[in-house]
Amino acid sequence: MIRYGILGFGLHAVRRLMPGFSLATDSRVTALSRRDMTRAKDSAAQYNIPYAFDSAAALCRCPEVDAVFVATPNSSHLKDVLLAIDSGKPVLCEKPMGINADECRQMVEAAHRAGRLLGVAQVFRFDRSIERMREHVAAGRIGRPVFARSEFSFLLKNHPRKWISDATIAGGGPIADVGVHCVDALRYVLGDEVVRVAAIGISDRDSGNVEEAANLSLEFASGALGSILVSTRAEYRTPLEIVGESGTLRAKDAFSVELPVELELSKAGSIVEKETVANSDAYARQVDAFSAAVEGTVVFLVPGEEGLQNQEVLDAAYRSLRSGRAETVHVIKKQPHAHD
Repeated sequence: MIRYGILGFGLHAVRRLMPGFSLATDSRVTALSRRDMTRAKDSAAQYNIPYAFDSAAALCRCPEVDAVFVATPNSSHLKDVLLAIDSGKPVLCEKPMGINADECRQMVEAAHRAGRLLGVAQVFRFDRSIERMREHVAAGRIGRPVFARSEFSFLLKNHPRKWISDATIAGGGPIADVGVHCVDALRYVLGDEVVRVAAIGISDRDSGNVEEAANLSLEFASGALGSILVSTRAEYRTPLEIVGESGTLRAKDAFSVELPVELELSKAGSIVEKETVANSDAYARQVDAFSAAVEGTVVFLVPGEEGLQNQEVLDAAYRSLRSGRAETVHVIKKQPHAHD
């Protein structure tokens, strides 16, 4: 059983992480931190968590913590991840991994130097819907992928994450917040790397200094094309579609963890196969997979290098917003992991 300390016990921890830990079989939370000690103790009492702290350093020093889950605002990820690594702890960092690729690179290099496991919480890689789509593509069920589409929208108005529209804290708008899920899902399902991005974004009077919607056009190394649409002004929806030379894979809400997801495989314009899967245990599968990696029995599916590669795509998208032209994505050379 791997014991976790959650840095930044806020809305995400309450809504997603703790329900996930409640379903996990090899992972439990033994400590949390919040900026206010009274609130930290209240949260610990509510969830029967033994240790409460008001500083990241105190949590990372706790001998009852085997691994640290970084769930603080994006701009704090770098210092929190480096602190945890320096304290000798394996780290699972919430997405997006950092504000920019340079921050992510610092984290990856620090983990390699220390010989510590660093993972990124791209939870949808643990969705059965995404897993099945990847399997279908790899098995050649739709032939060579020609183009792919991923969308992610949600309504931001009155959202409790007040910092989400502040670029200095969030790193960007929906491109950074949910576009990273789309990028990661397409890279994973296709087993391919994005080599070029062209982005168009729009803002409104309520979007602060970030975009409120964007369209990313992607070129993959294989020659496949991708399209990502993100917005914080439309209802929650996460359709995903992969079109190949001999078939199409489609899911209306591929990322949903609340409701069952129906996958459709079409050929020659007709649905030839349907499959319904549930993603309700995705957060539990994520932490148990990381725990197994900490114990040395598996290699974690989303190591720090994957978070860095996602950020390289996001950085290129934001460069494109500024330049008005397509931008090249730096594809990193994957290194062997110290825990492999």
